[in-house]
Amino acid sequence: MMNLVDITQQFGDKLLYEKINAQINKGEHVGLIGRNGAGKSTLIKIITGEILPDEGQIVVSPKFLVGYLDQYVNVDETLTIQEFLQTAFAEDIAKEAEIIKLYEDYAADMNDKLLERAGKLQNELDQGEFYQMNTLIDELATGLGINILGMDSRLKNLSGGQRSKILLAKLLLEKPDLLILDEPTNHLDDDHVQWLTDFLKDFPGTFLVVSHDQDFLNAVTTHIMDIEFGQLTKYTGNLEKASKQKELRAETYMRQYEAQQTHIKKTEEYIRKYKAGSRSTMAKSREKQLAKVERLTPPSDAPTPNIVFEPVPLVTTLALETDELLVGYEKPLLAPLQLTIRYGEKVALRGFNGIGKSTLIKTLIGEIPALGGSFHFPNHTKINYFSQELAWENPLETPFQYLSNRYPKANNKELRRQLSRSGLSSQLAQQSLKTLSGGEQTKVKLADMTMIKSNFLILDEPTNHIDQATKENLQLALEKFPGTVVVVSHENGFYEDFVDRVIVLGEE
Repeated sequence: MMNLVDITQQFGDKLLYEKINAQINKGEHVGLIGRNGAGKSTLIKIITGEILPDEGQIVVSPKFLVGYLDQYVNVDETLTIQEFLQTAFAEDIAKEAEIIKLYEDYAADMNDKLLERAGKLQNELDQGEFYQMNTLIDELATGLGINILGMDSRLKNLSGGQRSKILLAKLLLEKPDLLILDEPTNHLDDDHVQWLTDFLKDFPGTFLVVSHDQDFLNAVTTHIMDIEFGQLTKYTGNLEKASKQKELRAETYMRQYEAQQTHIKKTEEYIRKYKAGSRSTMAKSREKQLAKVERLTPPSDAPTPNIVFEPVPLVTTLALETDELLVGYEKPLLAPLQLTIRYGEKVALRGFNGIGKSTLIKTLIGEIPALGGSFHFPNHTKINYFSQELAWENPLETPFQYLSNRYPKANNKELRRQLSRSGLSSQLAQQSLKTLSGGEQTKVKLADMTMIKSNFLILDEPTNHIDQATKENLQLALEKFPGTVVVVSHENGFYEDFVDRVIVLGEE
């Protein structure tokens, strides 16, 4: 269905990939993986035509319809959710309108060709899904939790996460031959991730999906494409099977790389030693041979994450109490909350998307006012908060400049150390924030958190963009933190091993 032919892409001094090739065949469910910054989102943009590669081309048969989940596409915000989802059937709606017009014209001039055309179009509608349109919309809206927003709600009143779900629903209704999905689970809660998992497992078509949710990828994929060492490798099997194959391949690659580096160093030493002496002819010959060697790409220079949240002691039994707390904007999203969290307890907040998890957190940190009731933190509580939004006041700043402005008393060595411990290389620390991938920007935010001494960590969807190595290290850091932790995450596998309990919002 799609061929990637000799794709080369470079940003500044960073070579993402060089002459990579791959094929996606009909019916394959392909997961695209790689470390943060490896170029997954860039490859998706090349595939969808958003950017042109430096070299190479994407070949897709014109008979195949490609559908892409674009979180930033412009939409008519005056439409209701129902009206917007009906646009997935725009072609059929146009046919129905043409049939009505044909019958009107026939009544005027009795031309039998108009009846023939109307009959042909009617047959096409009868054989398609047009007359099941509203049923299909209802099923998807329920499955993705869209119906709770109110199908008459206008798009302009939706949050970014809610809008992403609507775009996903429209794409699934369109049933393209090839689906391109970039982080489709980011704004879904557990139940709706499970619904999407079941939908994609049974999906008869072909799709390419980027996701950092390991359980999701493992469940829905039949093949894995992995970007590493500037190359793209395709494996048969789900993520678990591909990981085993990848491990063996990585060991072989490292042996080849180390052997090549040893050979290059020995040859360079020989050339330096004899270039001007009696063996200069031989040395020059070896220099020419060395210039022709196709050098293997060095392993990633990304530092191994080592996140540590600095604690501040607090003598207390209870870390947070709420009394009939009402949260929301114009009206409450939840029934009055009676929450008690003990000091040192690690808690996960769950609940369907849009129920008010982020709103509750923003109320507790003072970003928005409570609508009623009260909440109480003990004196000397130091909150350290991670927001899921990747928004920067000055996106042209580098990560180093950002932290330097935030913490003017910190020395340069300490700032670089925390960026490195969050998994950001020294090269990336000097690039502007807007050029970094979502995962790399998340690492900057985690580095920011490690600069703050606290005793209460609140994290809102911290795993949305980060790679597996960073995710596992973050798990360990939260487990070791002696203070209180409240985490919102749609990934059960991320928090289930370190939390003491799960609070499900919206349940009695």
